[in-house]
Amino acid sequence: MKKNDLIKIANKKFKSRLIIGTGKYKSMKQCAEAVKISGAEIVTVAVRRVNIIDKKKPLLMDYIDPKKITYLPNTAGCFNSKDALRTLRLAREIGGWKLVKLEVLGDKKSLLPEMIETLKSTEVLTKEGFKVMVYCNDDPLMAKRLENAGASAIMPLAAPIGSGLGIQNKLNIKIIRNQSKLPLIIDAGLGTASDASIAMELGCDGVLINTAIAQAKNPLQMAEAMKLAVIAGRKSYLSGRIKPNIFGNPSSPSKGVI
Repeated sequence: MKKNDLIKIANKKFKSRLIIGTGKYKSMKQCAEAVKISGAEIVTVAVRRVNIIDKKKPLLMDYIDPKKITYLPNTAGCFNSKDALRTLRLAREIGGWKLVKLEVLGDKKSLLPEMIETLKSTEVLTKEGFKVMVYCNDDPLMAKRLENAGASAIMPLAAPIGSGLGIQNKLNIKIIRNQSKLPLIIDAGLGTASDASIAMELGCDGVLINTAIAQAKNPLQMAEAMKLAVIAGRKSYLSGRIKPNIFGNPSSPSKGVI
């Protein structure tokens, strides 16, 4: 793998292809330790749930330096375009953030994306100068619409948020990869290191992981496992796998045998 194999998002380059979510950890300290071990250079932050403004309470910035790690404000907990737009506009006012993650959910049980509201929000935000990384379903047609709307990255789910089921529709992910020139980052539903590796082997540019690390029995060890899995999957993808075959193929020469 080339040393300059970087991921480029909205004209900014990153070495790590692993993005870490900051929710569900036992403490902000543990979260910060996981981020450090993972080597992640981007962390996503729920503006409505994580304290980034009240100085009377523990601030995430006290543990994860925004000068060293890129903060990616998100709209977790928003179920319509109006709330999502208000949340990200607030994030821009608070920290000047323009690179954001848009997440508009359809219902509280499945936590699947509400794509009509998501597309509408993407169109508005891009016109306002935001660089929008979009959480979406794995529909290739909708992914293309988001790209045409000006999205900076496509972030299809592997499975429902927090489910840990891994990628449920590899075919659609491959189609999205084939048709899109944007960064393709799997978001939601990964459960273990092999899931992350598979995502990378499919040609994805990166993965975003929160629950699988934060809720693991050993979050710090899982953070390292995810780091290594992403690296392994990327190297595997770039190496070019052998063509699958239903028949055997001897690994030693069949000619010249005594």
